[in-house]
Amino acid sequence: MKVINYGIIGCGMMGQEHLRNIALLEGARVAAIFEPDEIMAAAAKAIAPNAKLEASIEDLLARDDLDCLLVASPNHCHIDALEQIAELNPLPLLMEKPLYTDPADIARVEAIAASYPSPIWVAMEYRYMPPIQTFAEEVQRATGGVKMLTIREHRFPFLHKVGDWNRFNRNTGGTLVEKCCHFFDLMRLILGSDPVRVTASAGQEVNHLDEAYNGEVPDIWDTAYVIVDFATGARAMLELCMYAEGSKYQEEISAVGPNGKIEAFVPGPGRFWPTHLGAPPVAQVIISPRHPKGPQTVDIPVDPTILDAGDHNGSTFYQHARFLELVRNGGVPEVSLEDGAWAVRMGLAAQKAASEHGVIDRI
Repeated sequence: MKVINYGIIGCGMMGQEHLRNIALLEGARVAAIFEPDEIMAAAAKAIAPNAKLEASIEDLLARDDLDCLLVASPNHCHIDALEQIAELNPLPLLMEKPLYTDPADIARVEAIAASYPSPIWVAMEYRYMPPIQTFAEEVQRATGGVKMLTIREHRFPFLHKVGDWNRFNRNTGGTLVEKCCHFFDLMRLILGSDPVRVTASAGQEVNHLDEAYNGEVPDIWDTAYVIVDFATGARAMLELCMYAEGSKYQEEISAVGPNGKIEAFVPGPGRFWPTHLGAPPVAQVIISPRHPKGPQTVDIPVDPTILDAGDHNGSTFYQHARFLELVRNGGVPEVSLEDGAWAVRMGLAAQKAASEHGVIDRI
């Protein structure tokens, strides 16, 4: 079996999660890393000791031994890196979300999509959480066609990142882009439809108000409700709270239709679970038919080794396994550039709706 060589651009917190998961894959290795922060580069080297640290993106892209690339740099760096890759070495690419942060940059994404010669897979890890995969597989049978979809995330505040880039909307695209593009992607996936209308209420209520960086107080939101109408007539709602780290489950998803309801419950990172409470909770999926009544609960456990490699219920590993198969055998990415762009467009529309206290019907 040929060993697939990855080149990695950006190895902060999420990049290091990717490194740990690539190390679990058979027939894959990280050959090269570009990470400008010395502390993060040293941490990445400790995880992937055989990888070479490159001095620039250009140096990494000049190598002729790479089979694929991964971008996990800060959000506002994504579109520039994507353009550099497209120009210098357009290999199969796993591109972390969000694709872009400025509404004006959608034209740059569309130009790359029209000419890039290899697959580009947008890293929407939440699709690959085992309970959410089960939910997506069973949702039509359980509901008879979804009319209402609700996603709730009650979690910990934003963690500290290099240079505190994630404290400011200008770098992240805003919380409803940075954090929530995953959920807007899930809405489109589960409903099989595109959005036609978005309204939202959101703000910064608790977190980061006592912080300052170079005299600036962070402006990222920690609270939101977003309602989305879809072309099929289905409705979806997102509820986000980023000061609820005491919750048993971090994500709760429910879908309801004429035949019944299905729910998925996903625990947060095991490393944050209080040890005095014993083992962390296990993910569950519950199907509740209308006739005959009686909820049916199934636990969805994940291999502990895979759980320990990241903070996303094993999804980063399962995503990489599918991406690696694409690199080896060719095919079409499961999460396309169009999917990634839609997720950002929905997040930006929600940011605008909340800021303007209005309804956005041009997404």
